[in-house]
Amino acid sequence: MPAVLNPYWRRNDMQLPRMPGFRLDGRRALVTGAGRGIGVALAAALAESGADVTLVARTAQDVETAAAAICAAGGTARAATLDVADIAAVAAFFDSRPAFHVLVNNAGTNRPKSMMEVSEADYDAVLNLNLKSAFFVAQASARRMIAEGVAGSLIHVGSQMGHVGGPNRSLYCASKWGLEGMSKAFALDLARYSIRSNTLAPTFIETPMTRPFLEDAAFRDSVLSKIKLGRLGTVEDLMGAAVFLASDASALMTGTSLVVDGGWTAE
Repeated sequence: MPAVLNPYWRRNDMQLPRMPGFRLDGRRALVTGAGRGIGVALAAALAESGADVTLVARTAQDVETAAAAICAAGGTARAATLDVADIAAVAAFFDSRPAFHVLVNNAGTNRPKSMMEVSEADYDAVLNLNLKSAFFVAQASARRMIAEGVAGSLIHVGSQMGHVGGPNRSLYCASKWGLEGMSKAFALDLARYSIRSNTLAPTFIETPMTRPFLEDAAFRDSVLSKIKLGRLGTVEDLMGAAVFLASDASALMTGTSLVVDGGWTAE
């Protein structure tokens, strides 16, 4: 007597789910602080995935050079000069352009000092750029998205220091913890418009901004002792994560943080 087969094995019409795409063709993306370091890398990643990318920074030469390099590599990119600390200029910038589908809030700074040495000027410099400017750039971008009915993704470049503390990092931690809370609240306010808000939180990445600190052997060793994978981050480590957050592959992610820290915050 022949064996009775499970009827499900006899079917040949099974419909497999299809993985959401990582491509960004037909989408416009904006990256702030895009003249160097992480900003250039994220702009290049979005362009390589098909996005039409606008790179902005205060210094025209930096973003013009970066945009030209992206175009030479086959991407679509343009440069624009914008001081994101000038809230009126930010509003005018977004009002004069079609809505972006992707915003990468990357502009930022740091003044590492003991909390006992921080001045009011230090506080204003770090918090105004890292948090206040990020807030109003996101607000202006979201307003334009809503006005045009564009579903989109806000990606705020935070830090592992938005999840832990660190010596001589009181200002930076304050700004990046604030960014985490800001993004979560944005996610709740904007969900009904199909606009997502998440943070990308890297560990120490070798960039022109971090290089002077990492040249101190004792500091570098202390950093490496906390990164469980045993190496500093590179800008390439963040490129795939940014494309993921920008794309349909992360369509159900909002109000959370993608931590790329080599295991620093796992302990």
